[in-house]
Amino acid sequence: MNYILFDGTVRNALLPLTYTKPVAELRVGILTIREKWENYLGFTTTTLTEDYLEEKFPMVEMEQNIMINASFLPTKLLVDKIKELKENEAIFYEEEVVAFYTTDTQEEVDFDSYKQIDFSEKVLQIKNTWDIFSLNNKAIQQDFDFLTEGRKSQPIPKGVQFLNKENIFIEEGAEILFSTLNATDGPIYIGKDATIMEGCSVRAPFALGEHSTLKMGAKIYGGTTIGPHCKVGGEVNNSVISGYSNKGHDGFLGNSVLGEWCNLGADTNTSNLKNNYAPVRLWSYETESFAKTGLQFCGLIMGDHSKCGINTMFNTGTVIGVSTNIYGSNFPRNIVPSFSWGGASGFTTYQLKKAAETAKIVMSRRGIELDQVEERILENVFNLSKKYRNY
Repeated sequence: MNYILFDGTVRNALLPLTYTKPVAELRVGILTIREKWENYLGFTTTTLTEDYLEEKFPMVEMEQNIMINASFLPTKLLVDKIKELKENEAIFYEEEVVAFYTTDTQEEVDFDSYKQIDFSEKVLQIKNTWDIFSLNNKAIQQDFDFLTEGRKSQPIPKGVQFLNKENIFIEEGAEILFSTLNATDGPIYIGKDATIMEGCSVRAPFALGEHSTLKMGAKIYGGTTIGPHCKVGGEVNNSVISGYSNKGHDGFLGNSVLGEWCNLGADTNTSNLKNNYAPVRLWSYETESFAKTGLQFCGLIMGDHSKCGINTMFNTGTVIGVSTNIYGSNFPRNIVPSFSWGGASGFTTYQLKKAAETAKIVMSRRGIELDQVEERILENVFNLSKKYRNY
């Protein structure tokens, strides 16, 4: 069977994180959403997404296909139900379609003519940007259970203090030096060839991606994921840092999501709690207004390729777009459009050519090329986000 992941109705609510990628490429828990589905299904998947992203993330359609809503995270029972789908059948969860059967000759999908199958078991869905960190505890546990079933962890090195050994899994090639791992409240997963330097304190649930590094003395609290090829130091709480992003120095990051190729300058700090302890409102690109998160703790959402200078301060509930460059004293405003350059004293447009030059340099340091396909995606984001820049 051919499986296709589609963005669903939540794509705009997940901006700016989905400006540069489909919903399926978002990381929550240990794996990206696509990696989860492919592991459970035992098949590769393709994507139905925005037109300007199709060149990098093409859809492959065959005679028979099952479309899967990428905002949902898989479970074994859900995947079993999806594999049983037949022609003109669809699975719904709380009135939203999860998956449906289609053919290459089908011109349109009318769910009124489908047999609708209700799925009642609890399933996680990423509907908003803040769901990525607020559901990350549960997503780490799900991924940990799946990835470690029937497998044996590498031994915990001598000199490492730990609690709840059975909740700690270390992949081959990982190095942990004189640190503390407390897996009392959930699992700790250390990816292949990852490094935890001396003096780090880690509390579960926690996931460290392959080839990533926790720098000396880092303090990591539960509900945190650090993706592959990242370098992280300082204090991090209940946050998701996507692949190839760095927070290499002291400073606090809490209840936040960083996209790929981001960098936080030394002593960057995020506020995750308002002084009056009121629920946090966060900018929504879907409604183009501030949305009620219902959360008391909510920090920073930062799109791909964005950077900030040393001593940057982000206020509670700040949304930073793609390819921004933030610097200077005091708090920048809590919604910064993509391709912005500046800080609290004001912004100008970060011109596309300059932003692409920086991205090329940053990516080449990891042996990855910013090719013409990636450049065209950034150009599209630059044009799509133009209406939010008043400078």
